[in-house]
Amino acid sequence: MDQVAQDAGISRPGLYFLFSSKQALFREAVERSLGEDLAAAEQALADTSDPLQHRLLEAFDHWTGRYIGPLTRDIAAVVADNPDVLGPTATTAPQRFAQLITTAIPASEDEQTARRVAQTLISTSIGIKHQVDDRAAYLERLAVAIELLLAARERISGPRP
Repeated sequence: MDQVAQDAGISRPGLYFLFSSKQALFREAVERSLGEDLAAAEQALADTSDPLQHRLLEAFDHWTGRYIGPLTRDIAAVVADNPDVLGPTATTAPQRFAQLITTAIPASEDEQTARRVAQTLISTSIGIKHQVDDRAAYLERLAVAIELLLAARERISGPRP
């Protein structure tokens, strides 16, 4: 906590005055970070001058790419072991990202197909995240997945058993 206070340019008591506990400080830091990630992903997806494949890859990079690597695995473990620390943010932020991805799929697609493609991309991203050790490898593999799923959209549409 001393280091956090020093980095923030305030005293340790000042830090505790602003945040009632370490959990409150952690929650605020995560909420702020996720909010910035969502805003950056939304901005990337909104730039329709870029092809959809590039926009999706950039959005996933903002949402997940910067959290790839050995140091970030500790953060994921803390969150997984203590979901109550984040409160509703643990569910609302991923839901918001899923909605952004779904909405980015062209309007010519039916909503069910867009949702299926978005869910599959998110699941694929999560899997790749746990299999690679660096951001470049994550982006390389996710780019392939995005290309394949976008090419297969016509075959994905329609009712499923």
